[in-house]
Amino acid sequence: MDAIKILIADDHAVLRSGLRLLLQSQDDMVVVGEASGGAQVLALLEELKPDLILLDLSMPGLGGLEMLPLIRRAVPQVRILILTMHDDESYLRQALRDGAAGYVLKRAADTELLSAIRAVMRGEIYVHPSMTRALLDDILPATGSEPASPWDALSERERDVLLRVARGHTSARIADQLSLSPKTVDTYRARGMEKLGLRSRAALVQFALAHNLLSKDSLD
Repeated sequence: MDAIKILIADDHAVLRSGLRLLLQSQDDMVVVGEASGGAQVLALLEELKPDLILLDLSMPGLGGLEMLPLIRRAVPQVRILILTMHDDESYLRQALRDGAAGYVLKRAADTELLSAIRAVMRGEIYVHPSMTRALLDDILPATGSEPASPWDALSERERDVLLRVARGHTSARIADQLSLSPKTVDTYRARGMEKLGLRSRAALVQFALAHNLLSKDSLD
């Protein structure tokens, strides 16, 4: 398997150096470049063609949240993992809504960052454990009484499709995985989303996280 090509985007040179040493010590990872600001990230994307960007939220010029939609438009296939000091719930929600595949705090242990990188490269969503409460609060009622999950009301095929959508897979990729047509996949997706009362992929990701549906074995 080819090593994961990683671009580090952070304005702190010491942190970038430490991250490079950590990532380069892994057999399945290689750092292909570093950027200290948003404009530099955009300039390096086409040249370096990274598989994953470690993106800080606070950088000179364009910040990470401003960069997300620009990166998604420029290189839709790249995975973006937010690495930040900000444990702000609104930042987390916006990052996931705008296409980030994960959100890790800089105070996390090295092993957690490595796990997060591998998880998002498998197509999963990774959120720092201390931040998942924010997503649960969006799903669960304020009374604290958790209702029965509507997930069980879905058909097996609807659940299978929605899990893959939540992990960031495209309709074309899901169709290939399940031996279906893209149109049929879209039908299952729309039907399942309607049953769950969800209107966007970000809402689906929040639902899946709240119900622990994105575990490693959830598609087995």
